Amino acid sequence: MMYIHEHKDWPKFSWNSEALANLLADVRHRQGKMLGRMEALGFSVRAEAALENLTQEVVKSSEIEGEILDVDQVRSSIARHLGMEVSGLVPSDRNVDGVVELMLDATQHFDQPLTEDRLYGWQAALFPTGRSGLFKITVGAWRTGQNGPMRVVSGAIGKEKVHFEAPDARALPKEMAAFLDWFNGEQNLDPVLKSAIAHLWFVTIHPFEDGNGRIARAIADMQLARAEKTTQRFYSMSAQIRIERNDYYNMLEKTQKGALDITEWLEWFLNCLGRSLDKVESTLKDVNRKTKFWDHVNDAEINNRQRLMLNKLLDGFDGKLNSSKWASIAKCSTDTALRDIQDLMDKGILVKEDAGGRSTSYVLRDNNER
Repeated sequence: MMYIHEHKDWPKFSWNSEALANLLADVRHRQGKMLGRMEALGFSVRAEAALENLTQEVVKSSEIEGEILDVDQVRSSIARHLGMEVSGLVPSDRNVDGVVELMLDATQHFDQPLTEDRLYGWQAALFPTGRSGLFKITVGAWRTGQNGPMRVVSGAIGKEKVHFEAPDARALPKEMAAFLDWFNGEQNLDPVLKSAIAHLWFVTIHPFEDGNGRIARAIADMQLARAEKTTQRFYSMSAQIRIERNDYYNMLEKTQKGALDITEWLEWFLNCLGRSLDKVESTLKDVNRKTKFWDHVNDAEINNRQRLMLNKLLDGFDGKLNSSKWASIAKCSTDTALRDIQDLMDKGILVKEDAGGRSTSYVLRDNNER
């Protein structure tokens, strides 16, 4: 078996343009419609939609790799970095800030060249302690090969299955120089296809000891931002990839073990992008609902704990919200939680659900009742 990077013509990718034409045209048309629709909306709605999707992008890209980030911390970190005044901000950990800084640098400064030093900074931001889990790793530099070949494996120790083996570490300076020259250069190539190729090319080189998947997806997002010529992200490709994670890994493995014709990968990427665009309508609906809610309660005095919990309810609280859950999430006593809840009930924002007694729970009052 030969990996794609072992072919003598690597990295001269080829594809069937005719097979992709209709799919690419459809995706580009839908991108244009989405951007036109967003332009017609108010600034606050666009900003909230972008915040929601950037949050999803950061959270889901990490989730694809098995790392679970706190959604509230991610949202708060993005809002602070962008100077946005939003409700319910919470403190964020350094590792959360690092992932956020990577994504924001990629999408907010998409028009700046991608360089070795910039990539080093992105990878270092993912691992602020210099460790991946319990293990010390090379940070802010290409992998050295000191620990043997870079392999993507699964399975228990001693029964590992090798899915892919990356190029030798000694080839990385040449490999990455070729990739960066291409990425920063001008080609007669649709910018969305360039995003798909960049994703595959970077993750195949696998230049870092860890963090390659997240950085590959950030590079793809950077190129999508270039394609749309906007820093605001109104859909999340990583959220869709997370849903299709098994297909994503299977397609990568199939492509990396195949020839230099990458038509199948490009088809998969375009279809996945299309499915992520399908979610824009749902996101807008949620954003409009939240915007109307906060406009309605704008004159009410609401403390930070209340804002945090109201945002949880607006985002679709998992299970029933009672005073003990409020206290746990808002990090306060049960007595304080009850005072917060009673205050919101007095203001007509919360109501008790029908079941009372020990199972008393609370929900947002329906807008139509106000």
